[in-house]
Amino acid sequence: MVPNHNIAILILIGGLLLLVALRVPVVFAVGISTTVCLLYLGFTPAAVVQHTIRGISSFSLMAVPFFITMGTLLAAGGIGDRLVSLAHSMVGWLRGGLAQVNVMSSVIFAGISGFAAADVASMGPVIIPQMAKHGYKTDFSGALCMSTALMALVKPPGHNMVIYASAAGGVSVGALFLAGYVPVAIMAISFMMTVYIISVIRKYPKGDKFSFRVLLREIAGSLFAIAVVLLVVVGVVAGFFTATESAAIAVVYCLFIGIYIYKGFKWRQVWGILTEAVNMLSVIMVLIGVSAAFGFALTFLRVPALAAEWVTGFTDNPIVILLLINLFLLLIGSIMDMAPVILITTPILLPLVADIGMSPVTFGVMLILNAGIGLITPPVGTVLFISATVSKTPAERLILANGPFYLCLLVPLGLITFVPAITLFLPRLFGFNV
Repeated sequence: MVPNHNIAILILIGGLLLLVALRVPVVFAVGISTTVCLLYLGFTPAAVVQHTIRGISSFSLMAVPFFITMGTLLAAGGIGDRLVSLAHSMVGWLRGGLAQVNVMSSVIFAGISGFAAADVASMGPVIIPQMAKHGYKTDFSGALCMSTALMALVKPPGHNMVIYASAAGGVSVGALFLAGYVPVAIMAISFMMTVYIISVIRKYPKGDKFSFRVLLREIAGSLFAIAVVLLVVVGVVAGFFTATESAAIAVVYCLFIGIYIYKGFKWRQVWGILTEAVNMLSVIMVLIGVSAAFGFALTFLRVPALAAEWVTGFTDNPIVILLLINLFLLLIGSIMDMAPVILITTPILLPLVADIGMSPVTFGVMLILNAGIGLITPPVGTVLFISATVSKTPAERLILANGPFYLCLLVPLGLITFVPAITLFLPRLFGFNV
């Protein structure tokens, strides 16, 4: 029997959506739908395994385990209090001082961990109780904490950028790192302006007066943690290291400062920290493998080309196409975690946006921010539920309180989509051809 092309697509995509709707873990949903589809098309089980293994047999992907380990070591290293103190010395004097500290803490920690979940889990228990003592509503504090944490996904270093670079093929990790800085600055300014307005309306207090001496003291205390960003980003952008090499060096550095500088953990605790990193990594790497097989099936069935034909048949207006893509990514991001969204949608959507002139670097930042917004949106909302746990506030209340902060994410998303210079200015300034 000759396999039917349309039935194969239905098995691949329809099967995936059905399994996700049935609450099957995404890694199994992708693996099952891909395997059944390829077997239906006549591929042998060995061929399915080969395409899966080929997906993780990439030198660039070696950076992912190191970045995850780095983030885990930093989260366990007891630097949350130091970063909150540093942020307080910078912006605590503004109206809504502790809320502004919440934003600035996320900006600083974003450049160190690369994990939104780690940001909330590490900084939330430090800053949210302080805000509660000074009269801030816990739903406001929890919503702000989870929304500002998304800056960690766009600001380098982040393993999601490495995953996207691998899925896209030929995209420079260094260019992606540089592309994230201006969007994060725009998001931070949006959050701080919104916090200021809300604080004036609700009469939230100011903090202590600004002290340059205190600022210098806090910078000195946090210098070793901040240096990891320079180590990774400058090393990659300047060409001193590959992303993999810089991440490996950063792991050794974070291990050293965690034990001997900040004394956040001891040698006997390292095994437990590494076990946590491996547990997280195992899911991601298996997902990358099965998603590679999924991408092969998509290409074999010409799904990207068919999607492009369907969209351009619906409209040839680039603005409408980009709006539709953003809407699609926001919807799929609310039912899947970041890694599968990146791995599944990149081979479908990247050719489509390339046809209308969007740089793969711009699309990468746009994709990651879209998927990140899904992390604070039900029904999945991983970061949403972590924040609900940390703030001891029902998730429904956080969603309602998060209304203004969704705008702080959607407005920069629109600017990233339609103003290419926001993501391409710094990469071009440093000589990347993007």
